[in-house]
Amino acid sequence: MSHIFDALTRAEAEQSGNELSLTRQLLQMAQSGAPPLIEVAEAAQSGEAPLAQSLSGILAPGAAELPNPFESFGSLPIVLPPNSRLVSVTEKDSLAAEKFRFLAVRLRQLQQTRPLKKLLITSTMPEEGKSTLAANLACTLARRKEKRTLLLDGDLRRPTVAKQLGLGHVSGLSECLQDDAKLTTSVYRLDALGLWVLPAGSATQNPLELMQSGRLLPLIDQLSEWFDWIVIDSPPVLPFGDTIIWARLSDGILLAARQGKTEKKQLQRGLEALEKTKLLGAIVNSSTNTAHSDYYRRYQPPAASRERDKAQGQSKAVKSKLP
Repeated sequence: MSHIFDALTRAEAEQSGNELSLTRQLLQMAQSGAPPLIEVAEAAQSGEAPLAQSLSGILAPGAAELPNPFESFGSLPIVLPPNSRLVSVTEKDSLAAEKFRFLAVRLRQLQQTRPLKKLLITSTMPEEGKSTLAANLACTLARRKEKRTLLLDGDLRRPTVAKQLGLGHVSGLSECLQDDAKLTTSVYRLDALGLWVLPAGSATQNPLELMQSGRLLPLIDQLSEWFDWIVIDSPPVLPFGDTIIWARLSDGILLAARQGKTEKKQLQRGLEALEKTKLLGAIVNSSTNTAHSDYYRRYQPPAASRERDKAQGQSKAVKSKLP
């Protein structure tokens, strides 16, 4: 370890400004035994490459330039659509929001007994509500201000996170993986929610190839250094291979299923495709059962709820007039 210390100390003496602060951080990490930094230090000691150049293969784009990336993240307002199903924000007193709070508590308890930071939300097939679950869970986790939470849209085929939050078209993961944008300019803080988000960016026709380009792993590793929770919304597990890559990068997996839509055979195939040691459980979406064993019961947008209540009231009025 002494030659690592000498190499980083010498590199620190040769640098200034932001790079100097970064070197101090790396020195602390090296003393804690971080394996990738051993290679970096040895390269710097032998003179094969400057320290900043050696780091470019480990840290995400732009990370080596900024010791405090949170100062460079942009801020975006949210504009929730009228039919928003983000009940953890729009209906905080509802049973659905309470179930998300209960789920967040259970996850925090698990985090105390096992490594759990990168949380993957997926489903067996499309239209089972995984994106809605991911967004609500991320907003709920973000209510703990001392823990930084990131919502990452990992569905490069049909991205929905930016649309759910009304963010418009902004650069994101796709641009980072294509080296068209830096990570620090693609992560945004949503002040109204106390949440950070990394949108999917522009949809691409070859997401699997893009994810296997070699840039995804260091990018996720860097995000793990910055955030306490990373909630990943991925594509469904059965039709595509993207989710298998996300599953390998995650610490835990929650599988969404929709009552009345998810077939038993599909659910079984989805469970078989996922790594059992990482599978935390399944969330039953659109359940009509209000028992506490369910994660949450069926919920509707506020406008739809009012129409339903109005219809029920009219129905009762009609029945009261019958002989």
